[in-house]
Amino acid sequence: MVPEEVLKYFKGCLQTDGYAGYDQLGKRADITHIGCMAHARRKFEAALDNDFERANHALVEMQKLYAIERYFKKEQPGVDRIKELRQQDAIPVLDGLKAWMEKEYASSQVSPKSSIGKALAYSLRHWTQLCAYVQNGEWEIDNNAVENKIRPLALGRKNYLFAGSHNAAQQAAMVYSFFGTCKINDINPLEWLTDTLRKIPDQNVNHLHELLPIKK
Repeated sequence: MVPEEVLKYFKGCLQTDGYAGYDQLGKRADITHIGCMAHARRKFEAALDNDFERANHALVEMQKLYAIERYFKKEQPGVDRIKELRQQDAIPVLDGLKAWMEKEYASSQVSPKSSIGKALAYSLRHWTQLCAYVQNGEWEIDNNAVENKIRPLALGRKNYLFAGSHNAAQQAAMVYSFFGTCKINDINPLEWLTDTLRKIPDQNVNHLHELLPIKK
């Protein structure tokens, strides 16, 4: 699987959506796999037209969890205090939400194939990962920050089907990686590219890494 190959040297906390390709990574001892509450929330947003009462209830409860997180963003209490408050305030909401989801999913009024049924099933299937963020004050409730960073790539995804060739697509991906690194390091990409193209003909092949857009 692609995630296993790309992340074979990764260690630490891995936050993802419910894509099954990440499941094996979550079994590794050196990786803590946590979920993204925003992905679960979107399932219920999509189910509002199907079953407003149930979908809205789930969204209201999730909004309570996000209200706790907004307080942290505003007050910056520190990671230890964040963990303490999550244990105190978020866990009761999560426990109540899970009990409600289990009851509703078992109800004869909810079809597993309906939008609300799929939303409930998704959350329950990934519940352990969705709740894991409360165990560490440094972890986030969702990975929206990362998604916002890669949104330009996602918006252009259909265009990348026509890169011309596999090699051209790989080269385009490398250019995006370089420019993304420029952004992270607050380096002007045009200035970096101009300077790199000027230097690279005379650069020793063993020292090409010195041209990477990383602040020294």
